[in-house]
Amino acid sequence: MRTIVDLRSDTITRPTPEMRRAMAEAEVGDDVYDDDPTVNRLQEVSATLLGKEAALFVPSGTMSNSIAIKTHTKSGDEILLDGEAHSMLYEAGLPAVVAAVLTRQFRANKGIPDPQDIRSQIHVESLHNPGTALLVLENTHNRSGGVVIPLGVHKELWDIAQEHGLKVHIDGARLFNAVVASGISVREYAACADTVTFCLSKGLGCPVGSVLCMLGGGMRQAGILAAAGLYALEHNIERLADDHANAKRLAAGIADAHGVHIVDNAPPTNMIYFDTTALGSLFVAEMAKRGVIASTTAPRRIRLVTHLDVDAEDIEKTISVVQEVGVLLTQ
Repeated sequence: MRTIVDLRSDTITRPTPEMRRAMAEAEVGDDVYDDDPTVNRLQEVSATLLGKEAALFVPSGTMSNSIAIKTHTKSGDEILLDGEAHSMLYEAGLPAVVAAVLTRQFRANKGIPDPQDIRSQIHVESLHNPGTALLVLENTHNRSGGVVIPLGVHKELWDIAQEHGLKVHIDGARLFNAVVASGISVREYAACADTVTFCLSKGLGCPVGSVLCMLGGGMRQAGILAAAGLYALEHNIERLADDHANAKRLAAGIADAHGVHIVDNAPPTNMIYFDTTALGSLFVAEMAKRGVIASTTAPRRIRLVTHLDVDAEDIEKTISVVQEVGVLLTQ
């Protein structure tokens, strides 16, 4: 058990000694000349894994989402996305800045879109309004507690998009969490989209990087980073089940804590959201004093994210800390 348990995000993960060794020993070249064999292999493996023609290794998920949105649209087009999607809330307005598109929001039910609602919101371009060019989906859904969008919903939305000439992009930052939780292959999800991105730097444990399964590009001697991605795809997908199990144990352990209300008692993947009667900032400050770091997402809502650097002992410590702080702040 570590002195500090950091549950702010699964981006906290640090490369393991084995991953660092793979990075140190990576064969590299100039990626701009298509000359870095490790980058090329990561992109080929990723494209094959998802059943796409090609893939692009980029530094961040925000960058990969922005590239996809820009590629699928022209200036002035409209895109549809969940009002609580990452691209709507956390990407610095890049759909507008980079792609110059109008973002129109739909309301999902706990992260899961209603296909018929989406159908009703599609606009045909006219003299007076832009046409809807792209549907952006997020799986798993961060703000809804790591919810998995069912494959059936993806298929229905894909059919609607084909019917109306829309492109579909999946922000799959945590798509492999959805794969492990559902037992459905990543190819089946990817078949319901024109482009898909997934992050290497979250639950898969890499220090940097995302992959956009669509097109190519270059970053010079990026094989050192790509080697971490290859290691993650080979070793760290199935172990995401441990994170999910830890999240369920954590949710069960704090469900009866004073001043705490769990949003979902059975978290579907690796995120636990809970509301507090005390101010969230005060609650997380008291947790930090006791060696557990968390983050707030609203004045009285706290998020805990399990990941590679959190083990069963850390979970038990967190349960004790939440229960102790709950008692303290409700006295």
